[in-house]
Amino acid sequence: MQPFVEDLAGQIRQAAWPLDGPGGNYHPLLDSLVDKQFILLGEASHGTHEFYQARIEISKRLILDRQINAIAIEGDWPSAARVNRFIRWQGHDSNANDALSDFRRFPLWMWRNTPMLGFIQWLREYNRGLPEKQQVGFYGLDMYSLYESVAAVLEYLDKVDPDAATLARERYGCLNHTGSERRYGYGVTLGQRPSCEDEVVQQLLNIRDRALCYAKPDDQRSQDEQFEAEQNARLVKSAEQYYRQMFNPRISTWNLRDSHMFETLQELHRYLSGRLSQPARIVIWAHNSHLGDARATEMGKRGEHNLGQLVRQSAGQRSHLIGLTTHQGTVTAASEWDGPGERKRVRPSLKGSIENLFHQTGLDCFYLPMTGPVAEVLGEPRLQRAIGVLYLPESERASHYFHCELPDQFDALLHFDQTQAIEPLDPESEWVSGEQDTYPSGL
Repeated sequence: MQPFVEDLAGQIRQAAWPLDGPGGNYHPLLDSLVDKQFILLGEASHGTHEFYQARIEISKRLILDRQINAIAIEGDWPSAARVNRFIRWQGHDSNANDALSDFRRFPLWMWRNTPMLGFIQWLREYNRGLPEKQQVGFYGLDMYSLYESVAAVLEYLDKVDPDAATLARERYGCLNHTGSERRYGYGVTLGQRPSCEDEVVQQLLNIRDRALCYAKPDDQRSQDEQFEAEQNARLVKSAEQYYRQMFNPRISTWNLRDSHMFETLQELHRYLSGRLSQPARIVIWAHNSHLGDARATEMGKRGEHNLGQLVRQSAGQRSHLIGLTTHQGTVTAASEWDGPGERKRVRPSLKGSIENLFHQTGLDCFYLPMTGPVAEVLGEPRLQRAIGVLYLPESERASHYFHCELPDQFDALLHFDQTQAIEPLDPESEWVSGEQDTYPSGL
């Protein structure tokens, strides 16, 4: 069996493009993206420096070639909206750190980290002096921000329609008896409080019906603000459903979440395309588990879908799904939910896994398109590692590995054999002291 593995590693090495030289040799990848409207850039963890840096470098190259109109992330809509205003020279923030400060939910390091700080400032400088329609935007696809989005809708209506704001406060008041999204869902499940489904749906319909009244046809900023408010109202509807169904074992809240992200992406693409009078092109940043086609993984076999699958089913050849992997190094992650960010050592990938197979190529980092003979030989199910906001090395196999058929999951892979933990903007003692005796020279 071992000679076969070595031969397979050799075939991968022959098909791979080493990412060497200043900024990485991304030209073959960029050439494959020329006609794509949805470019999905994944990550095997939420806390790896090289993953963020690669996505930043690829996104910059696409922006500089005037091929990309927006970055959409696995982050909440209202938090990303503050960044969007900053990079488009709107709002009141004077620096990138302040612009990122609405990302207050666990895990803070996911978007409040040092590579993001530089990238947000770069986007602002790029947009300087450009007409609003040509500026690159920054948007969130996720839906955890129930109460933040409620506040954003009310703030908007207070400005454009005070009477409608009063009615919206009455409707959204249904949600405010607990002060916690999870407590709201738990109370509905136990029958201790009524559902607010009708109220949040009605509010979304009302703000949609009034869109032409609120958005001035000759004022781009007015149209942008109305679109932003409508997406916040839709987020409230989705989040209410998500938290209400959270304790129902018959409902897949994963499917609810990824469906919302897909619908938000669709709405964003429709809106930007209308603004540009041509199809918009969007780069999406999220975890591999959201962006790789779920039908090629254990997720699909248990009835779960994800953003990557829905985009591929909808856009077909106009989409490109790119996964990012690593063999070993360090990662920023927590040991428990809502726990502090720690700099933790990532164990070498398991034998038989995709990452271990890539490690056997002897290449430090490379781009591998899932085409030709190499896609055929990688077609059988193999283990793949996924580290989210938690990393539990003591239960590595059970907690972080699943089976997938790689060529059906992604259109291409970027592999970084040795990786380092992302540096948070808000370092905690656990991160600063973590792996201090060997970091980074001991990788």
